[in-house]
Amino acid sequence: MAAAQAIEDAGSEILEANARDCRAAEPAVASGSMSSATFARLKVKEAGIAQMAAHVRGVAQLPDPLGRRLAATELDDGLMLYKESCPLGVIGIVFESRPDVVPQVAALALKSGNAIILKGGAEAVHTNEALVSVWRKCLNRFPSVPQDSISLLLTRSDVKELLEQDRFVDLIIPRGSQAFVRFISQNSKIPVLGHGEGICHVYVDRAADVEKAVAITLDSKVQYPAACNSMETLLVHEAIAGEFLRRAFSALKNSGVELRVCARSLALLGKDGLLAATEKDWETEYSDLILSVKIVSSLEEAMAHIQRYGSGHTETIVTENAEAAKRFLDEIDAAGVFHNASTRFADGFRYGFGSELGISTNKLHARGPMGLEGLTTYKYKLYGNGQTVAAYAKGEKKFKHRSLE
Repeated sequence: MAAAQAIEDAGSEILEANARDCRAAEPAVASGSMSSATFARLKVKEAGIAQMAAHVRGVAQLPDPLGRRLAATELDDGLMLYKESCPLGVIGIVFESRPDVVPQVAALALKSGNAIILKGGAEAVHTNEALVSVWRKCLNRFPSVPQDSISLLLTRSDVKELLEQDRFVDLIIPRGSQAFVRFISQNSKIPVLGHGEGICHVYVDRAADVEKAVAITLDSKVQYPAACNSMETLLVHEAIAGEFLRRAFSALKNSGVELRVCARSLALLGKDGLLAATEKDWETEYSDLILSVKIVSSLEEAMAHIQRYGSGHTETIVTENAEAAKRFLDEIDAAGVFHNASTRFADGFRYGFGSELGISTNKLHARGPMGLEGLTTYKYKLYGNGQTVAAYAKGEKKFKHRSLE
């Protein structure tokens, strides 16, 4: 809570640092070497300071994730086994562009008893330094928490050295493109939890409510197109395509969305303001106001497309057919599968986690928005009274294996 207040108190200092980063980035945006989406993620507004503090307070108010008894088993008289949650240890987080990552992950690490080593992109160096400085100064007020439980790396050579610290660092979380995550994984012996790209789909089924479908489509693409949970491909059943696409395309164009569509869409609606989609479009995370659109003949075709091109992040079906919805949610292999809701709901804060380290498309350890639980592991604590294995091996004693509440 003190850290949240410190962020608000240092708001002008943080905004000034961010303005320096944004000014330095403007030539790169003008030359095209930095995308408008990356620049949007870099920029911090006054409302963003309040949001950072709100995320930190949200984490503070969550239940303590440590020392929770997950299971208790009486192995035998006087021999008790407990499974309890505990911190992971030291976590390295390598991320790009978004300075708001710093207070989010710092709050989660502090609440879960972990130390973090941060490396942000060079484009946000002044903002990241300001935020980490605020956090470290705040920790000075609490002797039980080492100031070095949060550290900031500044150079690429620092990252190389971090990836070699397999004796001291317990987990690396890279936040960026799939190629970036793959590079980190291939260059370290430390376990890597990849926060990869988000190629998210909305499938408008033949039994969709058109008004709901238009609203969900617009929100999934336009509300914040730079986010990894924004929609990149819209799939539409042929039975509803005529009515739905005319309304959806009008709303999307009015919001400045560039539409790259399949041959069937072009044949249905003409080429006015539409571009022909290529194979590359189906596998691209635009993170911008660009949307690929495909008409499909069936639910099966839509699911096959998602399984082929999706990144396992978040997928939505819009339908009033409960059976179709159940099948989609059961069979689509993704961290988040939604029915009649925007893909933008895939977020740790919106899930009630207070904040998130990122959204994992992995299947082991953590999946989807990664909050406090993703930063904990567990250990087994065995309490005995001089028991030895020999007596059980000889058959003199037998295990009870009695599960306890």
